Amino acid sequence: MSLFGVVLLTADPNGATNCDVPGLIKIDGREAVLRSIELFLNRDEVKQIQLVLLPEIAEQTKQRHGAHFSFSGVKVATGGPKWIDQIAAAVVNLKPEITHVIVHDAARVVVPYTDIEAIEQAATVPATALTSAIPARLIELDEGNNPMAFHHPRAFGQLLTPQIFTRQRFEQMAQSKHEAHASEFKLISGSALNVRLNGPGDTAIVKAMLNLVPKPKKGSLGAFEEAQW
Repeated sequence: MSLFGVVLLTADPNGATNCDVPGLIKIDGREAVLRSIELFLNRDEVKQIQLVLLPEIAEQTKQRHGAHFSFSGVKVATGGPKWIDQIAAAVVNLKPEITHVIVHDAARVVVPYTDIEAIEQAATVPATALTSAIPARLIELDEGNNPMAFHHPRAFGQLLTPQIFTRQRFEQMAQSKHEAHASEFKLISGSALNVRLNGPGDTAIVKAMLNLVPKPKKGSLGAFEEAQW
């Protein structure tokens, strides 16, 4: 039986260090990071949730939401500025019983519960990821932002989170400071609603997407989720 530990990352997945932290942006009155945590609460197979905060937001976030984190059993770590740095910060706190690690971008709050269940069931290889199709043609640009070539969207896909790694592969990434190669991943088709909150201008569309996501039956929600923090 697979036992999952969740690691929520707040760094920019593309390595940018000069931007706002989307996880702290509010969507309908509640910060994205809180909504992302809720995706994994009250799941019997999830035995641990870690939130890895960038150093520049760590103290502020812990002061603001420390009581919520404690109540829900969320462990907070600090690391950055890159994803791989945050993975390295989380590995030292993994519980011994964890067999698989779910890595999730805290700025992705729109994940259907069915997608989480599907990727958990498919995690039979060292690395598994959700993907979605690209709906339009792509245009390749040079460093000066000049167009160079068109590409058919079928040749590409969007890499989403959650992503799941075996404990061994997760520990290898943390030690080597190198993310898994694309060829290692088993890909699972995910919902196109799974959009990333990149800045304040995205809040309206993310809120709209949240309203479209299928909800679990009410009986499967805990009191904490129903209260919505």
